[in-house]
Order: sequence, then structure tokens, then C-alpha cells
Amino acid sequence: MSRALAEISGLSVHYTPTGGKPVLALDNVSLSISQGEVVGILGESGSGKSTLAAAIMRLLPARTEVTGCIFFEDRDLMSMSERELCAIRGRRISLIAQDPAIALNPVIRVGTQISEVMRAHLNISRNERKQNVQELLCEVGFDDPDRIARAYPHQLSGGQRQRVVIAQAITCQPSLVIADESTSKLDPSLQIQILEVMSRIRRRHGTAMLWISHDPATLAGFADRIVVMHQGRIVELGETNQILHRPQHAYTQKLVGLARELSLDAPMRRGQLEYAN
Repeated sequence: MSRALAEISGLSVHYTPTGGKPVLALDNVSLSISQGEVVGILGESGSGKSTLAAAIMRLLPARTEVTGCIFFEDRDLMSMSERELCAIRGRRISLIAQDPAIALNPVIRVGTQISEVMRAHLNISRNERKQNVQELLCEVGFDDPDRIARAYPHQLSGGQRQRVVIAQAITCQPSLVIADESTSKLDPSLQIQILEVMSRIRRRHGTAMLWISHDPATLAGFADRIVVMHQGRIVELGETNQILHRPQHAYTQKLVGLARELSLDAPMRRGQLEYAN
């Protein structure tokens, strides 16, 4: 891998609910992401995965205390103004949300929603934006991009909406894409299709990815490294093969063992886990 694209050092996040005591969501988290690398973030619900994604994007809610450092492309995200951050979000770092039905505006055609990302960040004409929308929809696997561009989100299937959200995320060819449980609501065959789309995007554009998942099977054969999180901390970090086949930490062993048990009657999921061999 090449030089570090993002460096996170000593990151801690406390949520302070109104009238309540502070809750530690991230505890001294440090990791790096190289250019073009896929880093999987693995852990159960409540382990801090989504908080990590929100912290990198600087999208944490009010009444949140954040300490530590987040550098991206040699720039300190923690010291940036909201205006500076808006110029980076969607342009240099993009987020693929967990639920595309929520991420997409239900009353705006999906082609327009993709085009709006370009209008915000790229100095190109309306015709160029329209052409780019067609090309992006083809890139994420649609063979009828014109029909998809004219459709409203409710007229598309869950897998189609997810592809549209991916097209939005890669519109400006960001150097880092953060995907927060982006395949968790899809069936295994659709999960594999989405991972294949993302692998093509990575190869074509050299895009780095932070891929958040509770399921080890989705990271097999896709992520270069896996970071295992538990109770807001990193408990294990290593190459994907090592984490999935020779886990050292007891928590990681339980996660991988449970995933293998669940895959016994699911050949598609079993194939995902075995693909890393």
C-alpha cells in the first residue's frame, strides 16, 4: 500500500444526553487508511463502528465531546470550519448510508439527486452532469441508465436503490468512501453483487474504503485489513486472512465462530467466508 490517506490517532467520543451522564462511545481509537486500501471495521451493534464513521465525517450530534486527531490528505479535519468540511464531504470523502430508502429523497428523481452532488462540487454544465449521471449508473451495474435516472426511489428495488446511493457516493471520484453497514439489509446474492461493484470501482479509480460491517463474511475476499471493535475500542487489527482464519482475541474468535455456524446452511455465505483462503 502507498502512503497513508487518513490517520486517526487517540480518537475518543463521549455522548452527553440531556440530564444524563456522559457515555463513552469511542475509547482511544487509532488507525490509518492507505491510498486505495479497503479497511473493514468489524463488530456487533454498539461497538462504536458508526460513531467512528460519523466522527471522521464530522457529523456527530450536538452535546458530543471529541478528543484526538483526524488527518485526511494531510489536513486536520478536527480544526476545519463547517464551510471547509462541506467542501470535502461528497467531494473527497463520501458516505454510503445503511438504508438507501432513508438516504434518498422520495420525491426527487434519482438522476437529479446524483446530479445535485456534481452541481455542489464540480464546475460543469448541466449537459455534462446529465451525461455523467448516465455513465455513473452504468458503472454501478445498470444496463438501462436512462430509465433508472428518471425513476423515483420507491419505483426501485432495495438493491437498485443501493446502487444509486453508491453512484452518488462516487460521483466526484472521492479518495475515501465510508460504507456503514451498506449491505446488511440485502440478501446474500445481492451483497455479493454490491461488493463486486465496489471492487470494480476500487480497481478503476484507486478508491480507498472504510467498510463497516457486523458480518465477517462480507469482508472475506474484499477487505485488505480488518479492524475489530468492541465496546468502543479496537481489540484486534490485522490482515483479513489472519483475522478470519487465525483470530487472536477471544471476542474476534466468537464473532468468526458464530459467522461460521450461521453459514452452515447458507452456501452463499459459506462461500464468502471461504473466499479468503
